[in-house]
Formats: sequence, structure tokens, C-alpha cells
Amino acid sequence: MRLSDLAKSMSDAHSNSAATSDSACLILTIQILDTMEGENMSFPSMFVLLGFSDYPWLERPLFGVVLAFYILTMVGNIFIILLTIVDLRLHTPMYFFLDNLSLQDLCIATTILPQLLANLWGPKKTIASWGCITQAYFFHWIGCTECVLLTVMAFDRYLAICRPLQYTLTMHPQVCMQLAVSAWCSGLANSLLQGTLTIQLHHCGHHILDHFFCELPVLIKLACEDTTVNDLTLVAGAIPFVLLAPLLVLISYTFIARAVLKLPSAEGRRKAFSTCSSHMVVVIMYYGPSIYVYLQPPANSTQAKFTSFLYCLITPLLNPLIYTLRNKDVNRALKRLLQSEKGDKS
Repeated sequence: MRLSDLAKSMSDAHSNSAATSDSACLILTIQILDTMEGENMSFPSMFVLLGFSDYPWLERPLFGVVLAFYILTMVGNIFIILLTIVDLRLHTPMYFFLDNLSLQDLCIATTILPQLLANLWGPKKTIASWGCITQAYFFHWIGCTECVLLTVMAFDRYLAICRPLQYTLTMHPQVCMQLAVSAWCSGLANSLLQGTLTIQLHHCGHHILDHFFCELPVLIKLACEDTTVNDLTLVAGAIPFVLLAPLLVLISYTFIARAVLKLPSAEGRRKAFSTCSSHMVVVIMYYGPSIYVYLQPPANSTQAKFTSFLYCLITPLLNPLIYTLRNKDVNRALKRLLQSEKGDKS
């Protein structure tokens, strides 16, 4: 569909809407960008993010929700990182990896949510090409890194519960650092490969994304040339992260469950399940929406959009809440910090 046709259809769709002025501004933006349609450029200078423009009555309420979640996400994850740095008793492999997880949540939130807030508040739904490329690279990087990191955290819990005598010798600080660096580097390598192949595609002036942020699969679908190589590369690159990683997590927790059930003490079983259940909730929250989105048919973009919205909004916030509310070590560290503050004031 030509952009002028899309602009006309959007004008008809929104003619009776209360948000007529916002729709008119968006239509005007599309019509201006339509002048680029005849150019065979490898990457447009600007993109239109349709986002939730089909539901103009929903945009302002969503703005308030996204803003509140963004603030809470930043505060919660920064709190986790600072608390584990200040309290020496939390200088363990588990909380070292939790710091990395919180850092990834901060990166996801700052990469996606500010642009989403701007699009929800005003009629201008555009994003510069450099901003779109940055979003695509960073989102893919952080997503792949989190897949590996969750696998590393499952391996850490496996050693702590199933091999307690070897745990201290195996998970010393140097090994933990190497595992974290490997997670970040593997995600970065895949992101650089997939992103570089994607931005080399010709879009023939097509620059309307039916999404609220720039994601590599959406950009690939926008291309006007054969994308078979990109599609195959994307699938092949995803296998270690979305198939092998959750499989390793499942195997690790199968061994953990068997070991926990053999513990003679009921208190020991309860503590082990409590510690591991927090990680399992995070794993389910992460892989569930991701698998759901990528298994949807291309025509079902609305469901995929809302599922991505929930993933980008809720998961980064719930991670610190789960690990603080369900973790006694973190609660004790918080109490010690508050008591030390009261002692200093007195």
C-alpha cells in the first residue's frame, strides 16, 4: 500500500474520532514522508511508529501507566544494584548475576519507554533513523543477553543445591565475571550480525512500522527486496538463545527439583524452593511473552504488539519486586541498611 493511500484510509477511520487533531497531524507527517517513497534508499531517514494510533482514546491513559511503570522500574532496579553493592553479605554469585539482570532491565526501559512516552503524548509518531537503529540494536542485544544470563543463573542454582561442596570452588569471582562477560558479548555479537544485515536492506521509501518501537523482525518485513537470507539468519541466530537456553534452564531445574525433594529437612526444602521459585517466575515471564510473540502469524500484529508492550513494561518492573519481596536475604539487607541510617542520625 502506498503511503498516500494509507494516509487517506487513516483519515477516513479517524474522521469521527475525538482525537481528530492528533490523527490529522499523524496523517500530515505520513504525507510529508511520502515524498521519499520513490527513492531507493537502503535505510529511510525517518520512520513512523503507528504504535497504538488505532486506539486514540487509549493513548493518554497508557501514557500515565507507562510513565508510572518507567519511574518504578528505574527506582526498583537501581535500588537492587545499590543495595547489593553496599551490603557485603550480598556479594555472592547469585546477587552478582541479579545485578546484571537489573542492569539489563534498566537498558530495556531506557531504550524503549522514553520514545513510547513521546509517541503516546503527542501527535508526532516519528523516530529518526539513528534512533530506530539504536533501538533495534540495543533491544536485540539485551534480549539475547538476558537469555544467556537466565541460563547462567539456573546453572548457579544447580551448583548451589546439587553440588554444594563444589560451589565455592567453581563459582569464584573470576568465573562469575567470565560468565557475565560471555553473556553480554554473545548477545552483542548476535545483535551486530542481525542488525547490520537488516540495515543494509532496501526499503524503497517504506517507513511505516506497525509497532511502538523498532524491532529487527519488523524492519525486515518492511524491506522491498528478498529477505530470505535475513529470515534464515535471524532464525539460526535465535536457536541458541530461544531454544537451547530455555532447554538448559529446564534441565537445570529438573535436577534441582530432584535434589530438593531428597532433602531430609522440610525447612531446607522450603528455603530451596523459595529461592529457585523467584528465578523460575522471572524465566517464565521472560520466555513466555517472547515465545508467544514470535509464534504469532504475521497478520496478528495487534496481539503481538500488546504482548510486546506487556513484556517491555511489566517484566523490567517485576524482576526487582520478585527478588525483594520473596527474598529474605534482600529484606534483611534492607533492614540492616535502614537500621544503620537510624543509628547514624541518632
